[in-house]
Amino acid sequence: MRSDLPTANRSLMARVSAVFADDGPLSRTLDGFEPRAGQRELAVAVARTLEEGGTLVAEAGTGIGKTLAYLVPAVLSGKRVLVSTGTRNLQDQVFYKDVPTVGRALNVDVNAAYMKGRTNYLCRHRFDRLQEAAAGLPASDRRWLARIGEWLDATDTGDRSEIEDLPDHLPLWSDVTATSEQCLGRECPRYTDCFVTRMRERAAEAQIVIVNHHLLCADASVRRGEFGEVIPESELAIIDEAHQLEDVVTQYFGVAVTTHRLDEFCRDAASAIGALGAHEAVSALGASGTPWSPENHGGTDAAFLASVGDAVADVQLASRRFFDALRLASGPSDRTTMGPEVAAHVREPGLDLTSAIDSLAARLTAQPELPADLASALQRARALHDDLVRLLSPDDDRYVHFIEIRGRGLALRAAPIDVADIIRDAVLAGRRATVLTSATLAVGGSFDYAAARLGATGARTLRLPSEFDFRTQAILFLPEQMPDPRTPEFNRAAAWIIADLLDRTRGRAFVLFTSHAAMREVYGVVERKVSWPLFVQGSAPRTALLRDFRATPHAVLFATSSFWQGVDVAGEALSAVIIDRLPFASPGDPLVAARIHALRLKGRDPFQEYQVPFATLALLQGLGRLIRSQSDRGLLAILDPRLTTKGYGRVFLGSLPPAPITSDAAAVERFLA
Repeated sequence: MRSDLPTANRSLMARVSAVFADDGPLSRTLDGFEPRAGQRELAVAVARTLEEGGTLVAEAGTGIGKTLAYLVPAVLSGKRVLVSTGTRNLQDQVFYKDVPTVGRALNVDVNAAYMKGRTNYLCRHRFDRLQEAAAGLPASDRRWLARIGEWLDATDTGDRSEIEDLPDHLPLWSDVTATSEQCLGRECPRYTDCFVTRMRERAAEAQIVIVNHHLLCADASVRRGEFGEVIPESELAIIDEAHQLEDVVTQYFGVAVTTHRLDEFCRDAASAIGALGAHEAVSALGASGTPWSPENHGGTDAAFLASVGDAVADVQLASRRFFDALRLASGPSDRTTMGPEVAAHVREPGLDLTSAIDSLAARLTAQPELPADLASALQRARALHDDLVRLLSPDDDRYVHFIEIRGRGLALRAAPIDVADIIRDAVLAGRRATVLTSATLAVGGSFDYAAARLGATGARTLRLPSEFDFRTQAILFLPEQMPDPRTPEFNRAAAWIIADLLDRTRGRAFVLFTSHAAMREVYGVVERKVSWPLFVQGSAPRTALLRDFRATPHAVLFATSSFWQGVDVAGEALSAVIIDRLPFASPGDPLVAARIHALRLKGRDPFQEYQVPFATLALLQGLGRLIRSQSDRGLLAILDPRLTTKGYGRVFLGSLPPAPITSDAAAVERFLA
């Protein structure tokens, strides 16, 4: 195939620069492509990093076109490059849109692989097991099992996204997929035709490997295991949406014992026993299997199966008592720090659970040879034991221990307080070159905060402002004489202003809040004052809300943190983003409190060094939902008076896009007209 790539013997930087030139391949082949100085500068900086090594921290404002700017040098490098994104939407865009675009522009075949987490792929072994027990399933589950079976006969990837009508949170799916903890690895009877195995093989042959941060961190956290890792080795990495990396690393490099983990463990252990021979103790756990006989269980002793089934039942009972104690010990918030009083309250039921798990492990260990599923159960029991011991003895000052409630789920967690070293030594370690990029990394023009949090102190930095003209495309509304946001009067005042602004914008707005309570209170007032269609977070799944918002003229969406980033609504459907308060992380959150305390112990100012920069980047992400193209115009509104009444407000204002500022709501209406 003919190639438009610049001569290979030139430096990578020179070749990349030529691609982005006014008369380069991108200009000649892509409809609507406009050469942009900022995009070319970023592309050359990425090329330099990939060629010379080291770390680059680059902020590329909206409109720069950073995805093409890093993909072109990645492709031209000729080496395997790992690309990690913060969201599934961007991962889809990179693989399905941007990689083919680069291939067409350069007239080359780009060998790219798309990798998702394990639970996106059907596990053939667990599917086989569930089919054997299908008679005991509810009718709805049997119908879905049959639907999945039909798809299984035709799929090459095993990726659940191919089943368009599969509900997002179908409980049955977790029974036919395997986490790294559940995976049997090379001992699995379906290893050779495993979809995850095939995904790994495709990625091992690809030049561009596209993952997301969750898979990147999950993979890094289990790389010491025998079969945990799935991402192939690569010496070059590009981390897009890098501002999200700290939170994801915190999640995957902590320790947690959850209701879901214990329930899943007991269910899998019972299923493994049931597959060897049905027994009363197994049936009591709700598992089903074929009648026991020496022929169908490989000679495993019936007494042994009964003993293990009894031990699993004991673990299940001790688990219920342990989580009941956690719930009683938790406070009114979703997260409660495990202080001395809480630790004392849960210690005895925690030790009872540890003892029950030990008893199960001892019975499994007594068997000279175990089938693969029971060998996996033994390994998981040992891991649960070790994690419980660690969680019940919160004496490691590098971690904060807390109880977390999510819906009906409950967890005891230990999260790392500072993850900079983990990012540097575990997530990005061993790579010759790394690019960390995002639209929001600098605070007040400085990269000090982001570089320190991401373990990239001393890295090269590059800041490229947005290509959008915020002076003509946006107006920033800051109301006068608002109550203190920490008082009850603030929500009432905010509701009146929001209702007025929505009438002036004719709906078409995101109204973003820092708390669910404030959102519900303000929504209750505004819905009585405006006639525009209103949607509120919690009334439907996130994807459904966005779909309905886009499809409904003049719609307004009331939402909290999950809608502050990773959401794109193009055109006039979104013409206003209104934010109630500056998004400071709650100092009552155990992890935030621990990070504040750790900085104080070092004699540093946690408010200026952590809380203000954190809130600034979160605010910029929220405001970034508005202007997504050269033709977008709209209102940015921040109702928090601390922007203008507090000294630290200058940090926020200095980081905001350069839109004209007004406190006159009529000026907003004139601008939009």
